[in-house]
Amino acid sequence: MNVTKFAAAAVIAAVSSTAAFADTFTKYGEVEGWKVFTHNEWSACLMEKSDDAGNVVQMGYTKGHDAGYVGVFTKAETDIKRNAKEAVVIQIADDFYYGDATGMRGNVTEGYTGGYVLSNNAQFFDDVARQYTMIVFPEKEYAFTVDLTGTLKGIEMVRACQSAQ
Repeated sequence: MNVTKFAAAAVIAAVSSTAAFADTFTKYGEVEGWKVFTHNEWSACLMEKSDDAGNVVQMGYTKGHDAGYVGVFTKAETDIKRNAKEAVVIQIADDFYYGDATGMRGNVTEGYTGGYVLSNNAQFFDDVARQYTMIVFPEKEYAFTVDLTGTLKGIEMVRACQSAQ
């Protein structure tokens, strides 16, 4: 079992269904259900995938490219507060990662609530790329599972996008 803490910093995540998205992001490509975008102002890339219930998972690089993030957003009612920090444990295969999730409400994710974690841990992103599920244990909410199908190819495309910046 591997136990690791997340790094913390600020990041803005976006959901492609919003109007502001078109001005800020350009579609780079699509692979195995993941859409890859370039953030026009940051010269950083991200990928996102929606499920049948409209939940969105995003992964990408921060503005300074010094960390990566994973965000999960929903249109369901939650008690998540904007910019609030909440302890979270993420399990991917036999590895456990401990850190803080930052809550988001509104912003460019209009209609969505959720949160994101930041990490500069290569093992975390290797696990995300090579496994098929991620279980998230928030401090105050019920645990939920995130489908990671296709993340290996998606992350490869994000890295290619990032190299092209």
